[in-house]
Amino acid sequence: MPQKNHWEKVYSDKPSELLGWYKPRLQTSLTWIKELILDADDSIIDVGGGASTLVDDLLGAGYRSITVLDISEKALSSVKARLGKKAELVTWMNGEITSVDLPARQYRLWHDRAAFHFLTEPDQQRKYRDQLLKALKPGGHVVIGAFAPQAPPMCSGLPVQRYSHDQLSNTLGAEFELVRHQKERHFTPGGVEQMYLYCHFLRRVAA
Repeated sequence: MPQKNHWEKVYSDKPSELLGWYKPRLQTSLTWIKELILDADDSIIDVGGGASTLVDDLLGAGYRSITVLDISEKALSSVKARLGKKAELVTWMNGEITSVDLPARQYRLWHDRAAFHFLTEPDQQRKYRDQLLKALKPGGHVVIGAFAPQAPPMCSGLPVQRYSHDQLSNTLGAEFELVRHQKERHFTPGGVEQMYLYCHFLRRVAA
């Protein structure tokens, strides 16, 4: 399990706030999620959530059905420790997104910042899409933040797939309608500039 070993080492070697993709708050994601006007009980999954603070803010906003999925057990443990008693309000999944067993048509919102772009092989991307189609409700939302074409070709020692909004839309397929997109310049704690592309997709409801 080379990928899992890599990420366990990444989260063991540095505090979360020093990792390249870390942001104190995922403001773009939070703004977009707020604008969706989800019900408090709508199921949300944060794919590759790692040590992100998104779950803290979602709990603070009153959402009651949150799942955080990550390949790194170390990352999830750090978030549980940070949340304390509130961690009991969250469903935690330790696994790799292309192979983990997700519930069918469970989620109203699928959020992914800085996970999908590490899947550089077409087969990995296809399996991710299959998982998305399995687990997201028709009419559900997808918010993805991935490296834009202007971003570096590597992150955290691994190659990444960079996307324009058209490329990302084509990769996810015709079942998903692109609603909005924007770029966001991110600076790592070490000062490296990374250009992210954020996209919001709506899963079409079959006629």
